[in-house]
Amino acid sequence: MANLKKLELLKEPIEHIDITKHDMRPVVEAFSKMAFSARDLARASDIYDKMLADRECSVILCLAGSLFSAGLKKIVWQMVESNMVDAIVSTGANIVDQDFFEALGFKHYKGSKWVDDKALRGARIDRIYDTFIDEDELGECDNTIADIIGALKPRPYSSREIVEEMGKYLVKKCKVKDSIVLSCFKKGVPIFVPAFSDCSAGFGFLHHQWHNPDSHASIDSARDFRELVRIKLATADTGLLMIGGGVPKNFAQDVTVGAEMIGHDPKMHKYAIQITVADERDGALSGSTLREACSWGKVDTVHEQMVFSEATLAMPILASYGYHKGSWKKRRERRFNALLNDVNAPVPTALR
Repeated sequence: MANLKKLELLKEPIEHIDITKHDMRPVVEAFSKMAFSARDLARASDIYDKMLADRECSVILCLAGSLFSAGLKKIVWQMVESNMVDAIVSTGANIVDQDFFEALGFKHYKGSKWVDDKALRGARIDRIYDTFIDEDELGECDNTIADIIGALKPRPYSSREIVEEMGKYLVKKCKVKDSIVLSCFKKGVPIFVPAFSDCSAGFGFLHHQWHNPDSHASIDSARDFRELVRIKLATADTGLLMIGGGVPKNFAQDVTVGAEMIGHDPKMHKYAIQITVADERDGALSGSTLREACSWGKVDTVHEQMVFSEATLAMPILASYGYHKGSWKKRRERRFNALLNDVNAPVPTALR
């Protein structure tokens, strides 16, 4: 009966929006003549285009929340493929439970927020707002991560190194055309997951370390920070495009302070955009404004914009505008993974 229920509920897959098929430039230009959130989004879209047009700027994309399960995966894949992003800082859910999960051939499905959640539990279906996911397939994802980790030499790794190993695995195992993990592996784009245990990767590491208590791979979160600081020091300017907030937002913003901590005099992030629904009044990180970040030495206030909007509404418009403006066509690949994999390499002059 549970299997029948599962088949009934997991019928209609989520479809990822394709920004190449939707030119939002006229919409953004119309928004720029309006007010309130419409004009904020138009200004943010213009700032993103400025990032892409700035040949000295490296773009860091920050992702929080369940974005890919909601249909935004192909946007980020298209951004990576089009050199519209040079590094990614994300929650584990987006990278492991959603992108890597779909790369293994699994899907997210249209559901309902009004369903009986106890009945879902009985059918082994997990709910993400109005989206469903098969718990048993998630288990397969967990086990695959455990297998990847189990094949590594016992030592501490940055999350970026583990995601790179996941990309290497997908070279022969990927079952979709739009995997972000695989595309980033091929193009040398680093993916950092600062809270790596907070996803299927955590279950994979648990399994690996539980069965190998005396000799195992582990995550070194300080190594993540060191590597992202190296990126900051290797590029003249940086721009942040932050979808949501949380750990990815703070981690990426903090690299300016980190560089200062080790004796450098870095520039603040030249460009910064945040799309969020969080409220700034409680002092929480996800809603703290980019102007507030300036007081910490993180973000300059010349090209910054907060957009208080839900991501599935605002991100396709902003990303489509950046794609169809075409400034990315003159950008070069940074391939920061190559820099980070050689820990003794000096900072390349060409990237300074």
